[in-house]
Amino acid sequence: MALLWEEFYDRTPRPSNLDENEKLLNNFAKHHIEKNNKIVLITSGGTTVPLEHNTVRFVDNFSAGNRGSISAEYFLDHGYAVIFMHRLKSLEPFSRHFSGHKFLDIMNLTMINDVTSISVAPQYVNKISKILRKYKETLKDNKLLQICFTTLSEYLWLLRSACQALTILENRAILYLAAAVSDFYIPSNEMALHKISSSGAPSIHLQLVPKVLEPLVNLWVSKAFVVSFKLETDENILISKAREALTKYNHNLVIANILQTRKQQVVFVSQENDYILSLTNEQIQNGEEIEKFIVQNLIEKHEIWMRSQKLD
Repeated sequence: MALLWEEFYDRTPRPSNLDENEKLLNNFAKHHIEKNNKIVLITSGGTTVPLEHNTVRFVDNFSAGNRGSISAEYFLDHGYAVIFMHRLKSLEPFSRHFSGHKFLDIMNLTMINDVTSISVAPQYVNKISKILRKYKETLKDNKLLQICFTTLSEYLWLLRSACQALTILENRAILYLAAAVSDFYIPSNEMALHKISSSGAPSIHLQLVPKVLEPLVNLWVSKAFVVSFKLETDENILISKAREALTKYNHNLVIANILQTRKQQVVFVSQENDYILSLTNEQIQNGEEIEKFIVQNLIEKHEIWMRSQKLD
């Protein structure tokens, strides 16, 4: 049986850097409410579940952070400020473009009269200059705040703090919950202190993680536009699982996808209807990213929703 979310926070120690992150979150939110900007909180990457307090082993959740890091750039293109809450060492906005590259191969080293200079190899100049320009403009405008987590407990503490910081934005805030969050964990008081012995097969008892989407929607950011994601491997249950989540938590939208085709097709599932967004093979070959269209559709929905709230 899962703990209630209140019990989870009562029993799970606060991360040591939470106070520092809360200051960053609150200052960022205050800055953008003064600028009359909209903010999207993007969660990205997977969470680990440590098996020991002095962690050697852990259970991990599959996610490299592609969807979150790509989406962050498109939200920035549309004028949103972005809180990018990501798994440490997962993909990040802008730097994601160089993932998989041997970074040192991009650079040239020159020595003239004992003076060393570093330059970008000519074939990479156009790409890097375009990305670097957008990144520097984003920093100049204070449009991007990046905070990171590793473990499930760090994620849940940060998520609640980020939501609390965003309450002042009311309906100008979007929550884009793209992180792959573990469904199971070991409570802190049941975790081994030191490395589990390898002399025999250990018996590990996992508990269900409390569902924080309910307090998030109803208490923490009750006026925000909340989007969750549903990943399945069985196409036959995808829409029913998404609708089940909408009914249970009463949030705005579920973006559903199948593991094998998630980069080419998603389904937008709302209380009113559902529809497919997909890329053609030609679009994929041309380097189009489905996140561009996810964000475009989502921003349209957010604008319509904000206008409807003003009429109520």
